[in-house]
Amino acid sequence: MTVETQIPLLDEILEPWKPVIGDDFEGYKNHVTRMLNFCFYLAIPNEVERKKLIIAAAFHDIGIWSDNTVDYLPPSIKQSREYLQANNLEEWTEEVELIIGEHHKIRPYKNKRYPLVEWFRQGDLVDFSLGMIKCGVPSTFITDVKKALPNAGFHKRLVQLTWQQIKKHPLNPAPMMKW
Repeated sequence: MTVETQIPLLDEILEPWKPVIGDDFEGYKNHVTRMLNFCFYLAIPNEVERKKLIIAAAFHDIGIWSDNTVDYLPPSIKQSREYLQANNLEEWTEEVELIIGEHHKIRPYKNKRYPLVEWFRQGDLVDFSLGMIKCGVPSTFITDVKKALPNAGFHKRLVQLTWQQIKKHPLNPAPMMKW
């Protein structure tokens, strides 16, 4: 499978967010593109599924910057909903919200009606774990994706944000995680 480094719809969605995301933009965009490569490997999506995955990916962590919070799932879902409404894609709202809302679920998501939710969860987990958790993605492909799309400080930023969260809310260090 060829590594995709340019995804036009993703670029179109993320471009207006560049000033909001600021110095973290390259790291976030590369994270999103890496995890989409892993999703595409796992799912081999048709065009509609691909578009849903791209939209969900663009917004899945955006609440970190839109609302300046580590508890970013609700604001990320809100931003995706606004995008879907603005682009006459309301019929995808439930699925895209599930994809975003369940992407940090620890256990597999088991609903045969929405297989993209689990593929997305796995794709994000492969990237979040720096490829240590593979979810069936070959090590060679993970290495190729990481070479083509550098981390650009994304994981370092996650560690910083997590540390800030721990200091503010020691009893709730990872509010985005779900059992």
